[in-house]
Amino acid sequence: MSTAALAGLSGTIEPSDITDRRAAAQALAVVRDGVITGEGPTAGGRIHFSRALDADDAAWCARILTAAGVASEPVSRAEAEALFDINEAGAERSDDGRFDDLFAKAVVHHAASASGLPVPSRTVALSPDTAIESWAPTKAVGVDTEVLECIASQMRGRRRSNRTLMTLVATIIGAATLPLAQIPNVFDIGL
Repeated sequence: MSTAALAGLSGTIEPSDITDRRAAAQALAVVRDGVITGEGPTAGGRIHFSRALDADDAAWCARILTAAGVASEPVSRAEAEALFDINEAGAERSDDGRFDDLFAKAVVHHAASASGLPVPSRTVALSPDTAIESWAPTKAVGVDTEVLECIASQMRGRRRSNRTLMTLVATIIGAATLPLAQIPNVFDIGL
């Protein structure tokens, strides 16, 4: 039975039930649904407004992404896509930037590992105490441009952007992959 189905039956998501990256992506989909509706296993026992992303939602994402069953694996494309969906769903933010930090680190972790570059474990890379600049690639050398183009296309299709992620993508593969309207946000310039 899938993590999402288990959460529907039991009313909770247990990180110990996450045994692979597919299950982690499914659990992140449950978080996304909770952010959209303000209900569900990740919103239980607290007031949660629809389309709001709070510190508890960010903590759910961190627990899922660093669950023991996936801690030694790189972040998968499905997990990264689920994080893009959560980012888009959370129109209101009250998490002090924790989700944005986690989101950028997880997507870059996926891109670097999918390119065959060495990455630290998830628990190190995704920690709020670890600066993304300490491990993320800063040049296109060795980075799979197909993976980065996929990330850039995800960014193009979204209303909500992540400054750290946009800056890293622009640095690694160039501003040409970003939508023209987002370039001023990356470089803090006006057109």
